[in-house]
Amino acid sequence: MANQNHMPKTTEPSIDVKDFQTFWFSELLKRRISAGKIKNKLGKLTDLVFRLSEPYPEAVGIYLEHGWGKPTEFIPWDRVIKIEPDAIFVKPPEDGKAYAPFVDQPGWLLVNQHLMGRTILDMDGRRIEVVNDVHLLMSRGRMLIVHVDISFNGFLRQWGLGGVRWIKDQLISWRYVQPLHLEDAVATDTVSLSVTRKEIKDLPSEDLADALEMLSGKEQEAFFSALDTEKAAETLSQVEPRVQRQLIADLRRERARNILLELSIPQLADLFSVLPHDDKVEMMELLPQEQASRIKTIISEREATARTLMSTDYVTFPKTATVGEVLITLRTSQREQGSISYLYVVTAEDRILEGVVDVRELLLSPDGMPLGEIMASPVVSAEEDDTREDLVELFAKYHFRMIPVVDIQDHILGVIQHKHIMQGLVARAKM
Repeated sequence: MANQNHMPKTTEPSIDVKDFQTFWFSELLKRRISAGKIKNKLGKLTDLVFRLSEPYPEAVGIYLEHGWGKPTEFIPWDRVIKIEPDAIFVKPPEDGKAYAPFVDQPGWLLVNQHLMGRTILDMDGRRIEVVNDVHLLMSRGRMLIVHVDISFNGFLRQWGLGGVRWIKDQLISWRYVQPLHLEDAVATDTVSLSVTRKEIKDLPSEDLADALEMLSGKEQEAFFSALDTEKAAETLSQVEPRVQRQLIADLRRERARNILLELSIPQLADLFSVLPHDDKVEMMELLPQEQASRIKTIISEREATARTLMSTDYVTFPKTATVGEVLITLRTSQREQGSISYLYVVTAEDRILEGVVDVRELLLSPDGMPLGEIMASPVVSAEEDDTREDLVELFAKYHFRMIPVVDIQDHILGVIQHKHIMQGLVARAKM
């Protein structure tokens, strides 16, 4: 870890060093569990269950998962006899059959599920580290979590390469890697992410956004409340919509106002477009009237659909029409050039879109050629409920000058011209 010299010194738990053992969780994972004798196999260790307590979490049991629809088993820690290299020996189930299924409890932590592979916000290095292994201490029957290892060695142990040591183990004491929770509030029942509690304001907002997306409930609220206004605004603009909605719902009005004023008009429009109606109205009231008006205009444009944006100025023919017939019709129609970039081929009775002909292809084809032989099919089209953003993506992908709009049965309804969509984008960019 960067700047390890600034990390608070690791303090081991006050335990008599006599008769103690240390373990790496990665080396216990999938180790055989035997009842009394090695041949009495109950299964393989799926996870270790700890109770969150101060100063170190203490083991409460072993979690076994058998798969194939079989029930799980939970072996209380007081049933553990000893841990050997080839197996973990436990007392047989009291009923002689199986241990009771695992039932999660408030304040319990599963090492594999809640710690391994999770991220830690490095308060010294200002970056995100990953838990590659968990260091355990066992003494007089008790097992505690004392460190997490963020080094590559921990990753190697996960693959059974514990004998290979590329670098020095990089251990962080559990005292400095704890589930984040609100001050004076009860810790959450499960751990979504392990983070340091202090000094997170200098981390990149992209990393903070990733971390927030992994948190939930009170952890998320506490994490976000620790950010100053500027950093909170940067982070809010980058988290996914689900998290944006949750964070906005939990904000006090004055805090919300200060954060919103740090955002640009486009960022505010992006944010408000994903909020529930009531929250959107409430947040709009916190902004100056001019800003709110501009944002409403942008959102209104974004919410416009292809049906409301389309033009009915387009040309259709049946596929039996010949090139010569079509050219005569076009020359006498006095239509604007922009409306005849493409000819749309439809069925005579119900105007179902069958194909499209570029007018340039038309001019290069023999007069007697039917449109059905030169048309392109199937046709790239927009659905009537597509938004402006959907249309922008279509034009960006296919580079057409015009795209037809169809209903669910492929009846042609109108066309969208590229220049009209782009004019809208330019107008919004200038706001």
